Amino acid sequence: MPAPNRSRDDLLEKIRSLSPERLAEVEDFVDFLRQRSDDGAHSAAAMKLSADAFRKVWDNPDDADYDRL
Repeated sequence: MPAPNRSRDDLLEKIRSLSPERLAEVEDFVDFLRQRSDDGAHSAAAMKLSADAFRKVWDNPDDADYDRL
């Protein structure tokens, strides 16, 4: 496996050699990856914050039958 800095340098050289149109595509893709990562973190945080509020709904004797389905 190559050293992390060398891989980064290689990637930067490849990016520098791209046309402006291709650079725009790379930037869009990087933005997409970052957004996907942010969305996942936000979803996980929202689920964690809502767990206590929903526990009363999820954990009750009336709904126990549904838990066994």
